[in-house]
Amino acid sequence: MSDNSELHRRRGAAVARGVSNAHAIYIERARNAEIWDVEGRQFIDFASGIAVLNSGHLHPRVVTAIEQQLQRFSHTCFQIIPYEGYVALAERLNAITPGPTAKKSLLFSTGAEAVENALKIARYYTRRSALIAFSAGFHGRTFAALTLTGKVQPYKAGFGPLLPDVFHVPFPMAYHAVTPQDCLAAIEQLFKSEVDPERVAAVIIEPVLGEGGFYIAPAEFLQRLRALCDRHGILLIADEIQSGFARTGRMFAFEYSGVEPDLMVVAKSIAGGLPLSAVIGKAAIMDAPPPGGLGGTFAGSPVACAAALAVLDVIRDEQLLARAQQLGSALIAGLRKLQARYHHIGDVRGVGSMVAMELVRNGSAAEPDADLTRALVQAAARQGLIILSCGAYGNVIRFLAPLTISDALLTEGLSRLEAALAEVTRLPATAEA
Repeated sequence: MSDNSELHRRRGAAVARGVSNAHAIYIERARNAEIWDVEGRQFIDFASGIAVLNSGHLHPRVVTAIEQQLQRFSHTCFQIIPYEGYVALAERLNAITPGPTAKKSLLFSTGAEAVENALKIARYYTRRSALIAFSAGFHGRTFAALTLTGKVQPYKAGFGPLLPDVFHVPFPMAYHAVTPQDCLAAIEQLFKSEVDPERVAAVIIEPVLGEGGFYIAPAEFLQRLRALCDRHGILLIADEIQSGFARTGRMFAFEYSGVEPDLMVVAKSIAGGLPLSAVIGKAAIMDAPPPGGLGGTFAGSPVACAAALAVLDVIRDEQLLARAQQLGSALIAGLRKLQARYHHIGDVRGVGSMVAMELVRNGSAAEPDADLTRALVQAAARQGLIILSCGAYGNVIRFLAPLTISDALLTEGLSRLEAALAEVTRLPATAEA
């Protein structure tokens, strides 16, 4: 078998450079919260393939569901010959989506595809064209989703022109003194200077920014945003692609606000690592486009549907909502101990097990330290820990360990993180504070 360096040489020769790699580490196998590379080294996975593996790598119940489905059939295209798995998953998604209004669902393959279709539904239902998104938000890489994404580098640069009639406003970030009132005032100013609210089809928002840095939208802000949308006949789209399926200690992060979105897009941890996504929404809105207006050849793959149904069973039976809260509390407590020693950690924040720390210079939010953040990601890998960076300034470490991780492995992961911090800051990990 090839080693990492040989595989990386082959990758450089064969794979387009536009897709990047966080590490030159090539996986050979994985189980729950552990990864082994092709050279036999073990890593603790605090990344979960960017929040895709809330139920862990190769959960036995998910694997069994996939194997059983593969013994029956792998593909028909739901639009040609439908199957029960798609219908059963839609029923379960409708039942768990926040709010009392009757729901319907559509299945797709990727998060970006779900976002694109949510926009199509919103425009068809409202007969309006304009869209509002938030700075630092991430909604995907296809053209409409990319236009909504609130970060130019590396996502938008060189790919324009993008979708017209899309406007961005600030997202509330307490650590950077951006208040909910600032954000609401920006929308009102937008209505005065840029776009008639009667032309706006939808506002899309992540209740917890994912790629943008794990800033949490306060419940009051989401409630006031809901009221603003209602006042102008604008649909509210919740992007729960990264925050969904028990990651925050609720099935969906919007539940903390008590707000019912009109449409919700989900993906990532829905199917335990298989490509699957969905748009879930109020039935009257979802039914607006006519038959044939929506769909896709691989949308709602029967194998992925089987995996997703098993994931929902795992979340329920293994009480992963409560487990997310427990793990998140332990992780935040461990990070705050590190923060007391390392002044480079400016902020620790999170909801459930969607947790982040922000790295700065001189203890100041105004001095983000992207260089240290990049160095820490690499140092952690040398210590056998996989972590992810994110944030509008590239200075946030996000923690997304599987919710099925053991307490012992979580503790070991924090120990490896401290060793990595000691390496990049040159402060001994065992010295007295």
